[in-house]
Amino acid sequence: MPSCSSWGLLLLAGLCCLAPGFQMTEPQEIAWSDHGHQHQEPLPCHNFSADVIDLAFTLYREPATWSRHTNILFSPVSIAMAFAMLSMGTKGDTHAQILEGLKLKSRGTPEAQIHECFRHLLLVFQQPGKRRQLTTSSSLFIQRRLKLLDKFVQDARNLYHSDIVPINFKNIKGAKKQINSYMEQKTQRKVKGLVKDLKNGTALALVNYISFHGKVAPPAEAERHITEDFHVNKKTTVKVPMINCLGNFFLHRDKELSSWVLVQHYLGDTTAFAILPDPGKMEQVEKKLTQRHFEDILRAIDLRSVNLHFPKLSISGTYDLRILLSRLGITKVFSNGADLSGITEKSPLSLSQALHKAVLTLDKKEIVTSGATKWEENALSKAPTLQFNRPFLLIVKDEYTNFPLFGAKVVNPIQK
Repeated sequence: MPSCSSWGLLLLAGLCCLAPGFQMTEPQEIAWSDHGHQHQEPLPCHNFSADVIDLAFTLYREPATWSRHTNILFSPVSIAMAFAMLSMGTKGDTHAQILEGLKLKSRGTPEAQIHECFRHLLLVFQQPGKRRQLTTSSSLFIQRRLKLLDKFVQDARNLYHSDIVPINFKNIKGAKKQINSYMEQKTQRKVKGLVKDLKNGTALALVNYISFHGKVAPPAEAERHITEDFHVNKKTTVKVPMINCLGNFFLHRDKELSSWVLVQHYLGDTTAFAILPDPGKMEQVEKKLTQRHFEDILRAIDLRSVNLHFPKLSISGTYDLRILLSRLGITKVFSNGADLSGITEKSPLSLSQALHKAVLTLDKKEIVTSGATKWEENALSKAPTLQFNRPFLLIVKDEYTNFPLFGAKVVNPIQK
């Protein structure tokens, strides 16, 4: 949920840092330093975020074709980290397919730099001073008694903080129960019953999880919580909790995309782009949207007075990565011809199951609302109205590295 307060030059300086070629002036550098940043991206991730951004658009256009009537939520960077970790245990064509399919070497980035970048990014996510409630993890479940290679185990733990859990896959029902119990404990009971099915003969499974709870600055005086209609499509309308507030927001009208764009900052160096297409223009936006639009938006955003209606959000997405990644040409690792000899040399091994779970919450907690009198007396009460009351796109980025944390299409804010 957007804050009704204005962040002024501080936020504007931070947002402009995301646009390539931007040169910061001295007063803005001071503000950026106060915001808790170093002045440059860490060297291991230099020019690497573009690869993950390309992956984000490619991945989005896959699930976007599956259904026009359900929410989409996934994390490009979390998927990339999970399979970059797995790639350390692969060789030959299996190895090449993963890195090429995820576009992680499209700009010739050295492989060691890829792993070092992701190691650094995980450290950034975990910094206590960030005030960002983001959790991500990847766990490998492997047939018990298989002898693992020490190098892979150490690299997976040291670089990716990944757990490798021995499982008795010969007992399929027991293995499913053990994995679900493990993930429930790992996520503080936020994820239950994640694995629905396991195939006979499974010897290796991967589960990737990420959650984010966006926190905003304290609200302005003129804010209220209401219930309003959200138009899922021409035939379906649902009642959803909305936060309606008067204030100054960073907005941009993108004529090429026929959309309004709201740029919102969250505590912990995170920025969200909410893209609201005009009625009937969603498919056009999905086809046209590229990284260039975000660069243009950051150069053109303006602080505007508006009466904003934005839904409270708590959505999730679960995907079978075997299906999703096969469309990117990543098939070998799931086949009998997989070369996972970097994990174990004793037995042929392939990846039977790969699940991705993403959870996104934006201002879930209730806030004490203002009285009607303050609302009516507010100087902005006659500001133009912008209502996010129909499907919209949402891109959440890490400001420090420019990595896309989440890609989403919100079709129904109350859909679980």
